[in-house]
Amino acid sequence: MNPSRAVSGVFLKNSTVKLQKICDIQPTLPLTEYDFLQKYRESFAVSELGRIHAMLPLKEMARELAAHFPKKHPQGNTTMFPPEGEVALMFLKPYTGLSDNGLVEMLNGNIHMQMFCGVFIDPSNPIKDGKIVSAIRNRLAPKLDIIRQQSVLFRHWEPLLKDKDLCLSDATCYESHLRYPTDIKLMWECISWLHDLLHKTCRQTGEPLPRSKYNNIATALLAYAKQRKPKKSATCRMQRRLLNLLGKIIGQWNRLYRQYAPLIVLTAEQHKRVTAIRLVHQQQTDLFNKKEVKHRIVSIDRPYLRPIVRGKENKRVEFGAKVNNIQIDGISFIEHHSFEAFNEGTRLRQCVEYQQSLTGVKVTRIGMDTIYATNANRRYCTENGITTNFVRKGPKPKDEPADVSSARRIIGNLRATVMEGSFGNQKLHYGVGRISARNRRSETLQLFFGIHMANAATLAARQLAAEIKRKEKKRA
Repeated sequence: MNPSRAVSGVFLKNSTVKLQKICDIQPTLPLTEYDFLQKYRESFAVSELGRIHAMLPLKEMARELAAHFPKKHPQGNTTMFPPEGEVALMFLKPYTGLSDNGLVEMLNGNIHMQMFCGVFIDPSNPIKDGKIVSAIRNRLAPKLDIIRQQSVLFRHWEPLLKDKDLCLSDATCYESHLRYPTDIKLMWECISWLHDLLHKTCRQTGEPLPRSKYNNIATALLAYAKQRKPKKSATCRMQRRLLNLLGKIIGQWNRLYRQYAPLIVLTAEQHKRVTAIRLVHQQQTDLFNKKEVKHRIVSIDRPYLRPIVRGKENKRVEFGAKVNNIQIDGISFIEHHSFEAFNEGTRLRQCVEYQQSLTGVKVTRIGMDTIYATNANRRYCTENGITTNFVRKGPKPKDEPADVSSARRIIGNLRATVMEGSFGNQKLHYGVGRISARNRRSETLQLFFGIHMANAATLAARQLAAEIKRKEKKRA
């Protein structure tokens, strides 16, 4: 094999990785690697990972992204993973819960994971660069179309799903891996980063570092942080000092950048951070002056994050993507997601329409939280003959049939158990509890694959339970 290999569209020269696509291995002589591979295939088919693999239409999902996969390199090299293997690798990430480097290390030594991705890695020449996973994720993330991909998944899962006329819906926040942002922490983060950039630029241009009270305020901030419960006056005083220092450093940077504009070359990431810091200074000034601030930034590393006020007893504010899910027979699909706060109670009609477009079956029953029970939504459900679990307004009707009352209760119990339980399962076991990502698209991609990996695992467990039940019936 050519020692030069392509990694997710990025071709690496003089790589020591030796990798074969499993589909390219053909039988030649008796007792060859093909025979061993056949035994591995048999064990893979009955393993948990193999059952999950059978639940995933990897080739169809890759076909949706076919236009975005790199074609053959001009030098004749091919990509390391097949297209469906790259999609499979994104599913393995939430399944294992490992870092990129940890995932590559496990992939090197686990034949079942290699079969999941459709590759065979030479044990004597393992993959050593964990950036392969990141390269694939960053390339796929901008091209991910959630609606189209979910249509592919539903078509594959449709024969296994029941009760397609029942729509369960609820919203939750999938948190980002982020330190809890306070105004003081955020401003000091801005000051530290911009001061370092200013210091580095001054060394490059030969300019003396402008004077500021950076060291004095750093000492004062340390003393403030050591206080167990700082007074409100101390917090206000520290905020004022940090605001003044941040404004001063921003002014120093602006003057230096105007003076040496042709010589100062910033990366796209640095430009993004400088812009975010200027906006943070403006927002924090307004907050300090008791003004209302919209689209509040809580992290200069990820300026797209916003505080999501959920009103929960143990966690009033969350930071991450707010997602409105629909559920069909225990399988979740993303109906709407945003990093901005939104009122999910206004999306009942969209949930019904989206489920009907997926299934082709008219929705006749709805199970949703009380926030969806608005007058407009009640009117829509009545006009379309949809039974809901909403608590009726006014006195209880004497002539309501017992089966209708029972249906309301059953639907409400399903929403409270199955729907809420799926959120906990996804967050605890499939890597969407605290998502680590560097940008909005990458976070959305990890969210998508985490949710649907949980779906595939649920369906695989159902199939296994059904097989066991059939075997027990035969024995009886």
